[in-house]
Parts: sequence; C-alpha cells; structure tokens
Amino acid sequence: MAKGDDIQERLIEFAVVIIQLTTKLPKSPAGKHISGQILRSGTSPAPNYAEARSAESSKDFIHKLKVVLKELNETKVWLQIIVRSELLPVDEVLVLQKECDELCRIMSASVKTAMIRKTKTNNQ
Repeated sequence: MAKGDDIQERLIEFAVVIIQLTTKLPKSPAGKHISGQILRSGTSPAPNYAEARSAESSKDFIHKLKVVLKELNETKVWLQIIVRSELLPVDEVLVLQKECDELCRIMSASVKTAMIRKTKTNNQ
C-alpha cells in the first residue's frame, strides 16, 4: 500500500457515509438545504486529497491539503447543525462526527509537517 492510501481510503469511506446520511435527512426546506451543503463539503475531501497527492510542488501540495481541511471543518459544522436542530438522532451522526474530527486532526498535522519540510528545504 502506497503512502497516503490509507487516508485516501478513509476519505472515500467518509464520503460514502455522508452520501448515505443525506438520504436520511428530511425533505423539508431545511433538510434539503443542509443535505446539499453537507453533500458538497463532505464528499470533496477525497478527490481533493487525491489531487494533493499528485501536486506539482510542495506549495501546491500544502494548498490542496488546506482545501481538504477546510472542507472537513465545514462538514464538522454541518454535522453539529444536524444534531442541534434534531434533524437526525445523535446516534446516527456520532460516529461520523468522530471520524470527521479525526480526519481534521490528521490533515492539520499533515499541513504542519508539509510546511516544516518546505521551510527546511528552502533553508538548505
């Protein structure tokens, strides 16, 4: 397995679960709006991470990882809104929230590591 394949797989699985979650949201105006928003933000990290893995430079790589993190952070907020507005039971969202938090931490650490490496490379 190539470096990054495990994260790529987790992001794909996260997107699949987001898709499944959106089918459970109510068909009310609020449900439809949130469904569209979380569908967009929750499914974009996987392809954006794939793009980052084939980045043309360390600057491009860092930028694309930051996009992944931004989308995950947005998804985290939509999940909180779903729970607080009681559109779905907490137990249907909890595992997804935990995975989103974990993916955010991983991406944040990856951005920091990439930035440190870039700085070291530039200073040599």
